[in-house]
Amino acid sequence: MRKAVAPAAVLCAAMLTAVTGCADDPDEGTNGVGKLSASEIKAKTMAAAGKASSVRLEGSVVSSGRVYKLDMRLTRNGGTGEVSSKDGTFTLLRIDKALYMKAGSEFWLKQSTGEKDADSKADKVAAEKLSGKYVRVPGTDAAYKQLSGFTQMQVLLDGLLTMHGKVETGDRAEVGGVRTIQLSAGGGKGGTLDVSLEGAPYPMRLKRAGGAGVVELAQWGEEFAVKPPNKGEVVDYGEKVDS
Repeated sequence: MRKAVAPAAVLCAAMLTAVTGCADDPDEGTNGVGKLSASEIKAKTMAAAGKASSVRLEGSVVSSGRVYKLDMRLTRNGGTGEVSSKDGTFTLLRIDKALYMKAGSEFWLKQSTGEKDADSKADKVAAEKLSGKYVRVPGTDAAYKQLSGFTQMQVLLDGLLTMHGKVETGDRAEVGGVRTIQLSAGGGKGGTLDVSLEGAPYPMRLKRAGGAGVVELAQWGEEFAVKPPNKGEVVDYGEKVDS
């Protein structure tokens, strides 16, 4: 004959079930997007990003075989921040169509297009005079399109948030202390995107397809001022620098 279960044991089991039942709900206190399909989550995060007025973007991007490290603050009409590559680090500042670039003397020396021995005394003097100055890049220059692309919020987001292959929901995670749900494309080979489960469903971190970099996105919608440099800090592109 089976022994009866002690009343105390039944009560404890009931209490444990009640407590763990609540704790096991991963969507409690979230924005609810974790309950949606992968395609619905992707649509909502793209819509949220498209409406945001600003964002901070940090990480690495591989483009045309070159690795760029970015730390940019972007708005709809401009942006500022640092870009690093094997050639060095430079600062970009754009206000509407006005684009400025600032770098140290070593960076400018590496940009010389002369002969191998062109690293002359005159080059060094010119590089020193450019060091720490904002060089205004004209829109007609070939470098303008590439450089301004680092400061264009929508252009960067459209390129970075592209995923390749069938999109599926993945694990729950955290980015910067914010709970997220992951979207994975092409079984992970087409990119992985963390979407915020708190507040608006902003994209928070992207692992790009093919190992083409990892980027974190934060400070969505936080306003900041993008101001033009002082006149004395600016050198027009192509302007003669006296040696």
